[in-house]
Amino acid sequence: MMFDRAYRQRLEADLTRWEADGLVTPAASAAIRNALPPLPSGINIPVVVGIVGGLLIAAAFLAFIAAHWIEIPRLSRLAILFAGIVVAYGLGGWFARTERPVLSDLCVGVGAIIFGAGIALVGQMYHLGGDFAGGMLLWAIGALAAAALTGSRGALAVALVAAVIWTSMRTVDEMDAPHLPFLVIWFIAAALGLAWNSRIAAHLVSVAAIPWWVAAAIALPMQSGIFVPAGGAALALGGALALTLSPWPRFASAGAVLATYGALALAATAVWETATANEFVYNRTASVSPLPWALACGIAGAIAALAAGAARRATGVTVAGVSVVLVLIATAIWSRPHTGEPWLMYALCLCAMVGLVASGMLDDLRPRIVAGWLGVAGVIVAITWTVQGSLLGRSVFLAAAGAIAVVLALALNRLVPRADK
Repeated sequence: MMFDRAYRQRLEADLTRWEADGLVTPAASAAIRNALPPLPSGINIPVVVGIVGGLLIAAAFLAFIAAHWIEIPRLSRLAILFAGIVVAYGLGGWFARTERPVLSDLCVGVGAIIFGAGIALVGQMYHLGGDFAGGMLLWAIGALAAAALTGSRGALAVALVAAVIWTSMRTVDEMDAPHLPFLVIWFIAAALGLAWNSRIAAHLVSVAAIPWWVAAAIALPMQSGIFVPAGGAALALGGALALTLSPWPRFASAGAVLATYGALALAATAVWETATANEFVYNRTASVSPLPWALACGIAGAIAALAAGAARRATGVTVAGVSVVLVLIATAIWSRPHTGEPWLMYALCLCAMVGLVASGMLDDLRPRIVAGWLGVAGVIVAITWTVQGSLLGRSVFLAAAGAIAVVLALALNRLVPRADK
């Protein structure tokens, strides 16, 4: 909704400027404005105050129940919890009928939270098994069902939070492999986001994927686990870039959101690898073979980005695909034993981040530009302040890289105007 409003504001400014320049007639501008559907009502001050009031009432309800929990009979406790869920969903339905979608969504989200609190409290009352992770799974399923039935983004957020806690606990318990059952809930949530054509849902689903990849990397030995975040970042960015070129608008919109998080993940991977390349804790004594599934994810992401760029002749997408490939090569270098400074890995990570900035500028996408600049800054800082190695050698490397960049900039400055002519 806020993206539609921003687009309308930009379109209005463009129409005004085009009229002043004589590019369009006032009648054509009026026809364009009349053809646009009305904007949905935004979140105004009364709605914000109402949201705060609803949250305060829900917090007061939970605090009151917790304070008198022991004094209340068991059947009364169950009745209170059930009544809280019914009231929350009932208010959500009433707000939906009165065309107040924000407040309706809030009530459904609060109902999902009360449902989760009810699971914990009932387990405490009846001394059920200590499988806390199982309770989180039950909470996630209930909240996801509420989201599917009502279209509530708040309930979807609750479901994904509970699912992330569940998969993190299962991963810690196993500590030998990624927790694949989480992907079932994640794909259902992603399908809901596509069905709703909601950017908010796309953000929630994209963010929920990050803890799963991190937990999967932690559950594996460090030298093997490095391929997990690299493969995940490559798959997220490459797959998202392919989705942005989809002929179906809802897939393209979801891909644009996922590409932002993929770019940030790729930058974070490059910075982390650069910072730990010489760290004594991670010294490599033997070559490590990449995990087949993580390697497959990385290769699939790189191929998707390069293929999408070639299919649509999108230079920015192609450059981003090259950045993905460079980070994957740097990951392979990181995992192998070495003596001295890994200059090639430093150069690859730095070039990958510069390529990420260039791809964002070519596609005029600020999030990718920001991710690239953060990656450039992080890689430079990591090279400069690495614990081991010669500061003199690193200063020479940085100076050489800077000189090459200046020469390249001068060459491009001469070529670009000629191409424009």
